[in-house]
This record gives sequence, structure tokens and C-alpha cells, in this order.
Amino acid sequence: MSAGLFITLEGGDGVGKSTQAALLEEWLTAQGRTVVRTREPGGTAFGVEVREIVLHHRGDIAPRAEALLYAADRAHHVATLVRPALERGEVVLQDRYIDSSVAYQGAGRVLDAQQIRDLSLWAAEGLLPDLTILLDLDEDTARARLDTARTRYDRLEAERSDFHARVRSAYLALAAAEPERFLVVDAARPVEEIAADIRERLAGRV
Repeated sequence: MSAGLFITLEGGDGVGKSTQAALLEEWLTAQGRTVVRTREPGGTAFGVEVREIVLHHRGDIAPRAEALLYAADRAHHVATLVRPALERGEVVLQDRYIDSSVAYQGAGRVLDAQQIRDLSLWAAEGLLPDLTILLDLDEDTARARLDTARTRYDRLEAERSDFHARVRSAYLALAAAEPERFLVVDAARPVEEIAADIRERLAGRV
């Protein structure tokens, strides 16, 4: 049995994660790998309910409560979907994971980033991705992309520019601290160029 492979895609809203996930899933499948494509929150039935709360709840959610909701979803998601797939030797291709919590709840909500990371690692029983693809794009360009694609913004997308600037800075700091795990790509480049860079990084592992 091939070893399982855990790949996450990260970045601010509007950077093109869904597009790259679809292209990567197609390529991995062509390599003969079984791919489980998922997301946080929302990768399980429980996660769908959490997603509705954290992204579409009317009214404020205290920052610590928000962080705990994401951690609850993560604990269930990893235990019931991610780990079983990895143990079967499959590739888990996931939109957002621990780094999102550190960037959005840690930096964005101005909570303690290390506490958020520790909470997430506890929820996930220490599971880290084999590769994290960070699609990096300045917040103004990302917002312009969202403006052309959205008729309704979720709670995080609707935050002010300074919130998204903090999120981006946090992501880049995470990538700088763990260069062996991260692949940082300029999300302003053409879609196919980005996909080619991702395939090159993975070529020796699949």
C-alpha cells in the first residue's frame, strides 16, 4: 500500500485555493492515487453545521468561542475522515487546516497565536500536513477577485482590510518558520504556472 499523503491549501480569501485543489486532484488521480478532497470547516456532516455557525451566524461571536468552534470541527474531522484516509494510503487534499486558525483567529482576531496552534494540535492529536501550499496574494487584489465572484460575503470575508493584512503577514511568517513544509506561490501568476510549481514539488512523492 502506498503511504498516505496529507496536503493542505492555505491563503486568504480569493486567492484561488479551490481552483488549484481541483487541478491538483485531477493530476494526482492521473498518477493513480486515490484522493480525498475535503475542507475545514465543513468536511463532515458535523462540520457543515459548524461552518454555518462560524461563517454565517448573525451577530457577533466572541473570538475565543470562534477559535473553539474551529478546533471542535478539526478534532472530529481528523478523527473521522482525515486519519482513516491516510491510514488507507490515500491522499487527503484539504482546503484550510491549523495554519488557518493561527492566521485568522490568532493574528486576525488578535489572540495568542501559540495558544491557538497548541489548541489546534491538541484537537488534531498532533497531525501536521506533509505539504502546505500557501497561495499568497495581497489583500486588495484578493478583495477585487471576491468582488467579482460574490453576491454574499461570509463573516471573515467581510472583515476590514487591516484584518486581512494581518492574516497574510501571519501566513508568511508561518511559512518562513517551516520552509520544509510550506510551498509559497505567488497567486497573482497564471493558474497553470501555479499548478506546474505544485506538481513539481510533489513529483517525487507520488
